Amino acid sequence: MDKVLFVDDERHILDAFRNNLRKYFAVTTSQGPEAGLQALETEGPFATVVSDLKMPGMDGVAFLSRAREISPNTTRIMLTGHAGMDASIKAVNQGQVFRFLTKPCPMPDLLAALEAGVRQYQLITAERELLHGTLRGTIKLLTEALGLANPMAFGKSQRIKALVGRLSKVMTMKSTLELELAAMLSHIGCMGLPQQILEKVETGKKLTAQESFLYREHPRLGAMLIQHIPRLGGVAEIIAAQQDDYSHTIPQGARVLRLALDYDALESRGSAPNEILFVLRERKGAYDPDILDAMEKAACTSDEYVRRCITVRHFKKGMVLAQHVTAVGNIILLSSGTELNDASILRLQEVSKSFSIHEPICVLIPLDDSHGSGLL
Repeated sequence: MDKVLFVDDERHILDAFRNNLRKYFAVTTSQGPEAGLQALETEGPFATVVSDLKMPGMDGVAFLSRAREISPNTTRIMLTGHAGMDASIKAVNQGQVFRFLTKPCPMPDLLAALEAGVRQYQLITAERELLHGTLRGTIKLLTEALGLANPMAFGKSQRIKALVGRLSKVMTMKSTLELELAAMLSHIGCMGLPQQILEKVETGKKLTAQESFLYREHPRLGAMLIQHIPRLGGVAEIIAAQQDDYSHTIPQGARVLRLALDYDALESRGSAPNEILFVLRERKGAYDPDILDAMEKAACTSDEYVRRCITVRHFKKGMVLAQHVTAVGNIILLSSGTELNDASILRLQEVSKSFSIHEPICVLIPLDDSHGSGLL
């Protein structure tokens, strides 16, 4: 049954709603607006909320405005005995009311309004679920394509994602989804970049003028690739600005990503955390000072792993490569820092049937999985 919330200051009215509608909906009643807000936060999500206009302390317009903030997908219905034009306009503008009903409201009319509200809720949530599913599939496709086209770039993006995760925890950032996606897709513009350029960048070797131009272009190309994907506009902005020096005009996510990228570049060349932080602090004006302070704390924390050297057939999802996976001719199949998933493991297993992979391979196994993997 779909859940419906009724909010009124009169108990007998709430009891009547429950008795008449409980065979159609899962009815929850709250006496007063404060109780209604609490119900939305603790007992939701509700498909529809019905509120009286005139209530002591907080009127129905203010209540439905707050309800919209707590549960934006819930459809909102206003029940009133004397709605003037001003109250109606406020309810529409502030509470985005779906329907107005006048008291006393015949039960068939109320039932029809509730059914319409529930259908609207189902439509909204179905569209969001479809969009989320499409978005997840698109990101999965892009990251797997990067792994196939440029394993080093894919491995770097995996390391950056982990580092950004630690950094955002230290900074207690409220919303990290865009930043995490930007980290995952930070090197998507490297898909067509020659791997030798990434190898030179990783090892700190000097790039030619042409190579430097190509590498500096990858954030712009990556942003262009994803900017028209629904809900990834903000992610594209972060990716585009990932090489920019510190400025309040660029997104906070881009400032975090810039620092994480430079930290990883030094770490991948063998520098210790204290050496890396010293170098970064010497680059005056390059980084957000607050984020640099947070990085100092994040560098002292790390996920708990056990290091083991194993063969490809023992690879499991969640393990992190501690070295490149290479085949004959030192062809890099997967880069150090890559977190193994089902797709990458399957690809390596298929490659191993035709080409000789250098084994054993050192991996980092999450401590809570090390016993279950049978490798301790």
